Amino acid sequence: MERMKTTCHEQLFESHGVSCAGRLYRPADVERPPIVVMAHGFGGELTWRLPSFAERFAERGLATFCFDYRTFGDSGGEPRNLIDPFKQRADWLAAIDHVRSVSTVDSDRLGLWGTSFSGGHVIETASRVDDVSAVVAQVPFVDGLRTALKLIRTGGVEYLKNGVTAAIRDLGRAITCRDPYYVPVVGSPDEFGLLNTPDAVQGIEALIPDDEEWDNRCPARIIPLIMLYRPLSRAGDVEAPVFIAQAENDRLLPPSTTDRLVQELDDVERVRYPIGHFDAYRGKPFEILVGRECEFLGRHLGG
Repeated sequence: MERMKTTCHEQLFESHGVSCAGRLYRPADVERPPIVVMAHGFGGELTWRLPSFAERFAERGLATFCFDYRTFGDSGGEPRNLIDPFKQRADWLAAIDHVRSVSTVDSDRLGLWGTSFSGGHVIETASRVDDVSAVVAQVPFVDGLRTALKLIRTGGVEYLKNGVTAAIRDLGRAITCRDPYYVPVVGSPDEFGLLNTPDAVQGIEALIPDDEEWDNRCPARIIPLIMLYRPLSRAGDVEAPVFIAQAENDRLLPPSTTDRLVQELDDVERVRYPIGHFDAYRGKPFEILVGRECEFLGRHLGG
């Protein structure tokens, strides 16, 4: 299929009084194309390979709006790098409100695209928003407690001890209005990081553009929030068709959580790929996956 010329424009929108940064990718010669809203996963930012997906979708006739959550990237908000799933869900709702105000796209044909942590956000969001036409959930995080238990089993008692201590310390600082206590987002298996599977450091670093420096840390208060976050519980309320890309060699997410998600959804297509959790963004896995997602979104959005 011939690829279309595309355009990209920076846009701002507001979420709960905070300015959030986004980019609108459009097929250049298509009047009011369908729109896909997308954001990154755990600690990720807009520039981390999301443009590669957005550009490919736009080349196939689908407008795409990528955005950064509050406290990340070029978006405002304090404290920086706060990974709060409930606030991020609110940012998704605000981003959808924004694209529905953009006259150059057809927001009646609305798709949601999420990966890893945001793969759970799109399930949550689709369960709360009317008239979503299609959802892509790539290696989705949908059960915080089960995922945390898997990480604890992998990291052992020391991982649990470090996590609990850090969370209590930062919650105390939050209550007393002091600067956060930060912990690494990723680390190697022999050091503490919220994500410390063997492929985590290399997997995240491969996403970051060469001209960017990454502040590998986040406030530790997120630890109990992650365990409470369970998009799986909302899956039965999703009416839109959902495409799930599952990584067969995922060292981070328990496969049983994806199996349960598939069981709970009414209209779902699942494809298993022989890749790890962080492998979908580059090379051959990216080409295979983005082509399949283009087909799914085009079929349901009419791009």
